[in-house]
Amino acid sequence: MNFEHFLTKKILSAKPYKNSISAPIIKIGVIAITIGMIVMIVSVGVGTGMQKEIKDKISSIEGHLTVQSFNNSLNENSINTISVDNSFINEIQKIKEVKNVEKIISRFGIVRTDKDFEALYFKGVQADYDFNQINKFIVEGNSPLFSDKFSNDVLISRILADKISLKVGDSFQMLFSKDDNSQPSIIKLDVSGIYNSGFDELDSKYVFGDIKQIRRILKWSETQISSLEIHLNDPKTSDKINEYLYLNSPSEYDVTSSKEKYFSIYEWIELFDKNIFAIIFIMIIVASINIISVLVVLILERTNMIGVLKALGASNISIRKFFIYTSSYLIAIGIFLGNLIGLIILYIQNYFKIISLDSKIYYVDSVPVYIDLYQIVMLNVIVFILCVISILFPSLLVSKVNPKDTIKFN
Repeated sequence: MNFEHFLTKKILSAKPYKNSISAPIIKIGVIAITIGMIVMIVSVGVGTGMQKEIKDKISSIEGHLTVQSFNNSLNENSINTISVDNSFINEIQKIKEVKNVEKIISRFGIVRTDKDFEALYFKGVQADYDFNQINKFIVEGNSPLFSDKFSNDVLISRILADKISLKVGDSFQMLFSKDDNSQPSIIKLDVSGIYNSGFDELDSKYVFGDIKQIRRILKWSETQISSLEIHLNDPKTSDKINEYLYLNSPSEYDVTSSKEKYFSIYEWIELFDKNIFAIIFIMIIVASINIISVLVVLILERTNMIGVLKALGASNISIRKFFIYTSSYLIAIGIFLGNLIGLIILYIQNYFKIISLDSKIYYVDSVPVYIDLYQIVMLNVIVFILCVISILFPSLLVSKVNPKDTIKFN
């Protein structure tokens, strides 16, 4: 153990130090750093959680990327087909970032019961459709199981169920217009499950059913679909894959990301990043000011000790190291306590959902939390380094202390 570490340990553990004038100021400084860390940890956890939750809901229902006809992109109600062979899908699935590719036929229609009706899309999916991404939102019943035979089972949203008074096991009709303006096609459907993602804009848009039902009405072949939904392993690669598909897809195909389709929502949630950075910046400044104040008080209180150490041959650098080590120790305590309390708050919110939100405004029914260990570690490292850097200049006050002015002989 070198001299500076030894001196720091002895001073901090000494009883006179704990009862000194600077003790309350030091406690206030540590508390300020702790509170700052709590605010930063909670802000990062909630901000990241909010972004992840909303993006996951969009991608679960519509995928990260959509491949469709240019005409479909310009007009949601158009039903221009894209003829997709398995070789094209296999090429997409070979991309390591791609999780799965879903064939979709969406058709606008009218849901009708004896008492009410509602307009929305019938989203036809294949038997191998990955309902696992939606199952987490199911509140009643189960997702439909499709096979080679025609199935009348559908998955509807809580919004639709409440609007037209449907429950699991109920039946209803869905009407689809024809291009020749003849009598509409009618399908009788059975409710197998009800889901509620909390994202009203999406939940009110779709009924999930058997693709063979809508294919029969439209008289499309097996290779004809309205779109491909692409789900990615990592949403951060969306722009990269979007560009690749745009350059390598047939000219009549258009590739659209969920960010492009829901630009205003993505723009809103990306404001969280700016707000989080602003909070972190302010909290680091507050923490730095507090630890600088603590260091200045420590130096002023220990001028006699500094004079004695200099008289005994200690260099300015050696004495500066002592105060830097002492301040760093206090910073570390504040950061540790802030992490401990902040993570406890996040875990409590994550498991008990204490703070609720209006899903119509925030797209979630409670404050979401996501703990990214990498973000937490980096935040701790950055805060510690910046706080230590902030005390380097105030520690120069040590060089201003003259032994002959501080040592008094009686």
